[in-house]
Amino acid sequence: MRINKEGYKIIGISGVVCVLIWWLFYHLLESDASEVLLWVGTAFLLLFWFFIVAFFREPRRVRIHDADLVFAPCDGRVVVTENVRETEYLGREMLQISIFMSITNIHMNWVPVGGEVEYFKYHPGRFLVAWHPKSSTENERTTTVVRMPSGQQVLFRQIAGLIARRIISYMKVGHAVEQNSVCGFIKFGSRVDVLVPKDSELLVEIGDPVVGSQTPIARLRKQPAE
Repeated sequence: MRINKEGYKIIGISGVVCVLIWWLFYHLLESDASEVLLWVGTAFLLLFWFFIVAFFREPRRVRIHDADLVFAPCDGRVVVTENVRETEYLGREMLQISIFMSITNIHMNWVPVGGEVEYFKYHPGRFLVAWHPKSSTENERTTTVVRMPSGQQVLFRQIAGLIARRIISYMKVGHAVEQNSVCGFIKFGSRVDVLVPKDSELLVEIGDPVVGSQTPIARLRKQPAE
């Protein structure tokens, strides 16, 4: 199992903390009855540390390229499919597909379409639960718009949740990005919104599980030849 580079620091710090806590338990608990508590505490600390390690696991996945499709940018479950008016950058109605990532999901994020990064902005904000309707506009988040070679624009937002406190994005305006390449990471529970042209064909429904970079969530309408 590979570990994502974003986890190196927190895995190391949490490992040191667990060892220090165990050392304190070992020296403070001296009676026979306390030996049981020591074993229980040791098991708990090991499970906790392995959970931290597992959270930052990095899967090996085949990179798929299909300019007609928009792929899920993360693992999780679809929680929203609706038309909304996007007011931050595009200024028009778009089809929004939102995916909630539970704390047990892989939290890497992938670019849903290929093209050029036209817009990027980081927004500080609140930490409402990720499925809250206002989380898209009030939570800490990043907004990225990719302009495809066809001229179509797709927007996606990384949104921090109740537990998440760190959003990492590798997106930079003017950079070319490949479809389903890694675009960032969100630490500990979160959500990603994808906004596609409203005439796109929706390929998922609310409640559907999706796999990041593997599950198509929408099909774009073909642009007429010039």
